[in-house]
Amino acid sequence: MTGVGFGAFVRRAHDAGHLVVQPRMGMSSPDRMRAGLLATRDAAATTVGTLTLDSYTRVGDLESAKLAVLEGVALNGYPIVSHETSTTLQVLDQIRGPGFPVQVRHGSAAPQDIFRALMAVGLDASEGGPVSYCLPYGRVPLRESVAHWAASCELLATLCAPGAAPHLETFGGCVLGQLCPPSLLVAVSVLEAMFFHRYGIRSISVSYAQQTDPLQDAEAVAALRSLCTRFLPDTEWHVVVYAYMGLYPVTEHGAYRLLGKAAELAVASGSERLIVKTVAESQRIPTVAENVAALEYAAAVAARTPRAPLDGPGTQTYAEASALVDAVLELDDDLGAALLAAFARGLLDVPYCLHPDNAGFSRSYIDADGRLRWSDIGKMPLHGIADVRPAEAITSADLLDSLSYVRRSFDRHDPEDAVALEGAHP
Repeated sequence: MTGVGFGAFVRRAHDAGHLVVQPRMGMSSPDRMRAGLLATRDAAATTVGTLTLDSYTRVGDLESAKLAVLEGVALNGYPIVSHETSTTLQVLDQIRGPGFPVQVRHGSAAPQDIFRALMAVGLDASEGGPVSYCLPYGRVPLRESVAHWAASCELLATLCAPGAAPHLETFGGCVLGQLCPPSLLVAVSVLEAMFFHRYGIRSISVSYAQQTDPLQDAEAVAALRSLCTRFLPDTEWHVVVYAYMGLYPVTEHGAYRLLGKAAELAVASGSERLIVKTVAESQRIPTVAENVAALEYAAAVAARTPRAPLDGPGTQTYAEASALVDAVLELDDDLGAALLAAFARGLLDVPYCLHPDNAGFSRSYIDADGRLRWSDIGKMPLHGIADVRPAEAITSADLLDSLSYVRRSFDRHDPEDAVALEGAHP
């Protein structure tokens, strides 16, 4: 599938040997949002733009978002539904286009109003998913989220036309962001991509969030690519890697080291796009300048990293992820109904997730080598497949220690990494 649009732009960049890098950026002020998009476009990197929405819009509290706009109260993102269409058109004017597509990122389990607003200003790229934008974010019943996302996909799919392909990115590879063994992240990402496909979307990106071990991450991306080749044969798709989603290093050198490893993972695994994080992540919302610095640093690391993707099948991660996907697909021809049944039966079960529709039997831990492992698979169909190593009862202190594992690891000074950091720093 070829043409113009978000997916086609990323494909062309990858074919030309460039990693596309992207910030999470959203400001409620139209002038600041426009300035952020301009700075992203003009960075010394191959970039796409981002409109990240505010929390009120994410949860559907449009009255509060509109009031904030009317009173000039700053929000933690761009309230695209509450700003006038003409205002957002001015924000995007002469910035977005074939050489600089813009994606709307939001976090909503009910994104219909968001999709209508982005379509009204000529945008056609967003992200999320019926599982990944439901379980981690609140108490919206999964059944409602599945219905909302089915309607939203059908709405966005109305933009499909010769040479035009609206784009959706799964957030499934980032469920809870941390302490989730990669096989489950891969499985949910693939299942959400298939959900988008069944509701008419043909340009899709599948996500994977950097975890605790580089080799395990490489195996996960290889598994993700293999499963997409298997299940999305008539789809324009690419992989987007997220820099670590958990507690970020507090030191500048630690933050850059972790971002550099994410860029290396993306390029080496054959992934096409990277969502960056900045030196400010552990403390506050980053500035535009900090986002640009992260984009340029990631691009510099990417430029010196060779592609060396692993073979997908044959790894532990692939075996587990494939078993999970197959088990869900056997439940019902309707993929939405299959997802609901899978969570109801515990066949999909996110560790440490407190949502009422999550079974909550599965548990994981970080082993001595830094790999994420299952200590309890609950009712998931992984018996005889997963390498389950029951651990002693995990206390709250143990959980907190695990959550800070990556932060502590990267905040430690490493002379070799310091030399590499100096060589790629913008």
